[in-house]
Amino acid sequence: MTEQKTELVVCSGSIIAQRLFDVAYAIDLEKAEALWSLRSPTSSSRRRLSAAPVKAISFGVPPVVLTLDAVQVPSQQGFEMATVTARLYDFGVICISVRTAVTDCEWTEYSRKLEGIDQAIGYSSSTDLWANILDPLVKMLMPALLKPSQSKLQEDYVLAVVHQWNEPITATELLNRIDLVPLLSGDKRPLSEGARRDLMRHKFSYYEDDLVVLTWDRALIYEPRGDSDVADILEVANAQLLEMRYYDELLDDELPRMYDLVEETRRAAYLAAPGRFASLARRLYTLVAEVTELTEKVDNALQVTEDVYLARIYSAAIELFRVPNVSSAVDRKLSIVRDTYTALYDESSATRAQLLEITIVVLIAVEIVLALIRY
Repeated sequence: MTEQKTELVVCSGSIIAQRLFDVAYAIDLEKAEALWSLRSPTSSSRRRLSAAPVKAISFGVPPVVLTLDAVQVPSQQGFEMATVTARLYDFGVICISVRTAVTDCEWTEYSRKLEGIDQAIGYSSSTDLWANILDPLVKMLMPALLKPSQSKLQEDYVLAVVHQWNEPITATELLNRIDLVPLLSGDKRPLSEGARRDLMRHKFSYYEDDLVVLTWDRALIYEPRGDSDVADILEVANAQLLEMRYYDELLDDELPRMYDLVEETRRAAYLAAPGRFASLARRLYTLVAEVTELTEKVDNALQVTEDVYLARIYSAAIELFRVPNVSSAVDRKLSIVRDTYTALYDESSATRAQLLEITIVVLIAVEIVLALIRY
């Protein structure tokens, strides 16, 4: 008779709910740190990956991490205290992380706890928690925000983090002992075999006793050494997705407006057309320059070189979150704007040349007439 194994217990871990917001064209991080230091001199820092060597993987521009006041998070068991941090990225994104510590919790209860927190403060909830955290922060940081955004775009992500189980266990044993699908999918009904395979497709381990499983909106991180690098990488990938979505929607709104302005400019009086063409071309060139500058910042937010394990996780997250697809859409729309700018510039130059030729012909005709009158 085989011995029935008891349920695994999460001795040390946490549940982290993240919400990312686009708040500005850019954030002056030095000014943001200075503003925050007036309120709390010791609760901000420049973040770098904790375990990876600097040359292996690093932030392009290290974000500023602010430690905010703790909050009460609703859960199925009532209310729990959670720590709150905000990470400011120079390309205009703020990520707020609400972390609930978990100790000595059976896996079934841990899963219920995560589900309860997600239902209470997740994307589909109607909670004011995120606004109550974000609004005062943005108001305080306003002098550091360049071109504050009115965008309503957000991204959210939930991390199930385990640092220690009640018994030593390898990643392979963990996958055999625990069904991660309900926690990662959030579905109460059983999934098909194909859906289960797709959900569990992005699994990574470096040592035999660590494990990372990624999905679209949740991830499990089993990291006994306490490193936060994987969580940081996933946050950056979500921040990149948010910014690319923002510029995709910005260009979606801009293209029809651009077409209308081009038609309006072409209907202008002939003598005024060159100036209007040039003005519209400058406007479009400014738009292209701004979007290109920010998308390059976003693309270079995290630089991966030597750490193969973290590079694999980062690449998988970028693909899973469809960042390349949205980035390609932004590039295509930018190409349309660039082509329109070039066409407007050429049309403006051609119209100016025609006006110059007409002016020369008129001046020659006037000279001839004046000469005939004199003689």
